[in-house]
Amino acid sequence: MNTKKICELIKKTGADALLLLNESNMHYVCGFSPSESVVFMLKNGTAYHLVDSRYTETAEIHAKETGLKVLEINSKFADVIAVLCKENKIKKIAFENKTISLSAYCSYTQATGCEFVGIDDGLMKIRNIKTENEIQLMKKANEIAEKSFLELLNHVKAGKSEKELQAYFDYLMAKNGSDGVSFSTILLTGEHTSYPHGTPSDRVIKSGDFVLFDFGATYMGYHSDMTRTVAVGSATDEMKDTYNLVLRAQLAGISSLKSGARCADVYRSAYDVLEEKNMGKYFRHSLGHGVGLDIHEGYNASPRSTDIYETGNVTSIEPGIYIPDKFGIRIEDVCVVTENGNQNISTVSKDLLIL
Repeated sequence: MNTKKICELIKKTGADALLLLNESNMHYVCGFSPSESVVFMLKNGTAYHLVDSRYTETAEIHAKETGLKVLEINSKFADVIAVLCKENKIKKIAFENKTISLSAYCSYTQATGCEFVGIDDGLMKIRNIKTENEIQLMKKANEIAEKSFLELLNHVKAGKSEKELQAYFDYLMAKNGSDGVSFSTILLTGEHTSYPHGTPSDRVIKSGDFVLFDFGATYMGYHSDMTRTVAVGSATDEMKDTYNLVLRAQLAGISSLKSGARCADVYRSAYDVLEEKNMGKYFRHSLGHGVGLDIHEGYNASPRSTDIYETGNVTSIEPGIYIPDKFGIRIEDVCVVTENGNQNISTVSKDLLIL
């Protein structure tokens, strides 16, 4: 947590305190993700973590590192915030206007009688600049995911179904230390690989199929994200050529990624490679997205993006080609943006693997 920058954000809004209800934002401040809690930070840096009895002990353990004051509640969260406002003479509260529910907004405004001012993406911009500790946690999540993927490859063969392999993949990640999957694991074969975010089904792998794996593990709240596409049994010249085109596009995107680069330009560097073979029309999503406490957070590398990469950003780079009724290919790594380039934290080979 960067307390200084959060206090600067509160003061910039003209507020006296910041109310956090979003689970990822709270995790950033308190160090874990209870399903129900509230974080309330004053502009002087004093911060309270409101929890019910289910989370008191865990909150107190994390508070030894974060310095938050844990308050176990036995009434409504909004009523306790109202008391804190009165005690600290709070008149204006900064809040997460992009994610709060209407019900919660009404509850807190009515209980406190305070003026509420939105922070827009202010806290997300702070979160997007990862600390070295955050990067190490993401590397650990990635390490778990990669180890599990390499183990899974021993079981990928003709006759296995998408659902069967997805379930086993999720089990391997849990066995290897993941706190939970980053998102619903995508594991597709054959023509299904042309669906960028398809859902695993009972379809079985056939010799000559591509199999696409999009997966991630989590570690202490932080996510990993990776996509690999392999062939089973054999691959046609068209499959090999298309795969190598996607790989060249991905390498071009990674090569252009650095602090100060425009997200739209990084996208263009990959798209232009695909367009050399008139395949840009089969690339149907952005090139990448921020990764951290959320699997998709902050900026994204799309042709319409106005965002600019900064040192400390962590982003995916994932071009793809999806040809309906034929096959799809995506290759995805996660990179840390540095002043002069980037550090790729994904280590699994991207050469076309034929199992």
